[in-house]
Amino acid sequence: MADTLTPEERHEHLIPLGEVGWGAVADRDAIRKVYIFSNFVEAWGWMSRVAIWCEKWNHHPEWLNVYRTVDVTLVTHDADGLTNLDIKLAKKMDALAAASTPVSYQSDISEPIACLCGPDARR
Repeated sequence: MADTLTPEERHEHLIPLGEVGWGAVADRDAIRKVYIFSNFVEAWGWMSRVAIWCEKWNHHPEWLNVYRTVDVTLVTHDADGLTNLDIKLAKKMDALAAASTPVSYQSDISEPIACLCGPDARR
């Protein structure tokens, strides 16, 4: 089982992810991002590319696809919180999205990610 992120790891990794659209999930030690692709085929293609890495790393997101929008939540369930696996997968998702056709994200759907880095953050 993976260990949850330390306070130092949270600050090191979560703050930069917050700058590129990841946010905190209310009442959970989890992060969320909503990607918006140019069309359904681009969204599904990206999900397929991500799925290959998920299988390789045995780490799977909670996600929902509606037309060109993919809503992703990352958390390591057996650790009941964020681990380095979530950071690794978030970065891979962003890299794969950057290689797609123009993609944007919806930034007003989550709590500020910094709330996962303060003194009350889960350990």
